[in-house]
Amino acid sequence: MTDKKNEPSSGSQSGKSSLEHGTCKSEVWLPQTTLSTLQNMRDAARMAGGSQKLMDQRARGKLTARERVELLLDEGSFEEFDMLKLGRGGHLGREREYLGDGVITGHGMIDGREVFLYSQDFTVVGGSLGEAHSEKICKIMDQAVRVGAPFIGLNDSGGARIQEGVDALAAYGQIFNRNVMASGVVPQISCIMGPCAGGAVYSPSMTDFTFMVDKSSFMFVTGPNVVKTVIHKDISFEELGGAHSHATKSGVAHFIVPNDILCLREVRRLINYLPSNNRLKPPILDLRDPLDRTDPALDYLVPTSPNQPYDMRILINSILDGAEFLEVHAHFARNLIVGFGRLGGETIGLVANQPAVLAGVLDNNASVKGARFVRFCDAFNIPLICLVDVPGFMPGPEQEHGGIIRHGAKLLYAFIEATVPRITVIVRKAYGGAYIVMNSKHIGSDVNYAWPTAEIAVLGPRGAAEVIYRKEIETASDPAAALLEKEEVYRTTFANPFLAAKRGYIDDVIFPSETRKRLIRSLQFLEGKESTRPTRKHGNIPL
Repeated sequence: MTDKKNEPSSGSQSGKSSLEHGTCKSEVWLPQTTLSTLQNMRDAARMAGGSQKLMDQRARGKLTARERVELLLDEGSFEEFDMLKLGRGGHLGREREYLGDGVITGHGMIDGREVFLYSQDFTVVGGSLGEAHSEKICKIMDQAVRVGAPFIGLNDSGGARIQEGVDALAAYGQIFNRNVMASGVVPQISCIMGPCAGGAVYSPSMTDFTFMVDKSSFMFVTGPNVVKTVIHKDISFEELGGAHSHATKSGVAHFIVPNDILCLREVRRLINYLPSNNRLKPPILDLRDPLDRTDPALDYLVPTSPNQPYDMRILINSILDGAEFLEVHAHFARNLIVGFGRLGGETIGLVANQPAVLAGVLDNNASVKGARFVRFCDAFNIPLICLVDVPGFMPGPEQEHGGIIRHGAKLLYAFIEATVPRITVIVRKAYGGAYIVMNSKHIGSDVNYAWPTAEIAVLGPRGAAEVIYRKEIETASDPAAALLEKEEVYRTTFANPFLAAKRGYIDDVIFPSETRKRLIRSLQFLEGKESTRPTRKHGNIPL
């Protein structure tokens, strides 16, 4: 009796597969219905919340989640994960289930370098975060750390998915945990491109850099309605947590950009300055700027009057390769400038006082801004260049009660803890404790230069003269003229770089025009720097 199981099926050409005939017919191995099902599911995932909601998103002046991914990454490089992952739909059982669960995740290239990313889709349940949504994000965060690649989050979410209850809160906790574990291991970048409220704000705040799109994004722990209920104050979304507020007042936003397209372009620009992980050095980019280039105009940058301001950006643009500088926190604590540039093709982190704003004084916000930036650079092997023109710390009860001692100590701690190459150039004023804090030789700076215009002293000449020559000034026939005379005596005797150079606190007094080539040469010999620290779990920075 013939075994039916061994009989050739119709259309199989006597039981032989298509592979045996040198062809591959999809209907044998993958029935057309299966291919159609796959294509339909992919199409459904790409449609997200539907055509109308996608149109509404564009009508608000915002790109869709997929358009953002395509613009951020090199063309054709995106590989998506979990496109067909489905959420639980909520405990109420009424919420429609969406393939992808409101977030696009995967990896791709930025200028040929691997990055991992997620892009929240506001058209799907308001981009709210549920269990499956979080699992997708956590998966790529784990992958980013595992392979050592930057992680980028494009945030556009209404917050926790209320329908999933405490599971949504637990889902946020999983992400926060990974933010901390990845900190200092791979660069983490957040782009706020829509709402970001409640618990959702903590993940971006723990990443290294946060971009906000003006007029279309906002961040706050409690919204305007809660503010009105609790403290009876009417306030708009923009005033409470808009991009301008966080870029200028709170310091939460490192970059503010006018639209989605420019936001993504600036992220690509930032990535080009950073290493992929903490085991690598930043990429070298030769801008064909001569290493020994000098700028005679720098010899005349510092005004003859010690109280006259000037723009430190003139010096910054002069010394950096191609005059290219990516400023971080440009709108926050503007009396201190921090950002990335290149010297001899190598990425450097730059910290500089800005005499054009509050005379370059250090205050609470500037101290915290500088400390955060220094710690990032140290974590990712980026050498630090410090340009000093600081008259001291900001005086007054507001600063003292606001914690200037504690905040100033953060900047001091950050510089001392840093093991990357550290170079300082004192341009003009360097007085008191601020002189020490701004990467002085006494706290471990590797190379310290000074311009001939540098003034290094415990106090400014006027304050010092009033203390040292108080009796002579009081008994003089013209106290005002006597004060000016004694002020000049003090400046000539003490407030100059030569005394510090004689003591070895300054490695060399240099011609301003030669600043660029001296810095590049110093970076070259410091390339192999090694630094040891005592064994410990971690230090206790004065937070």
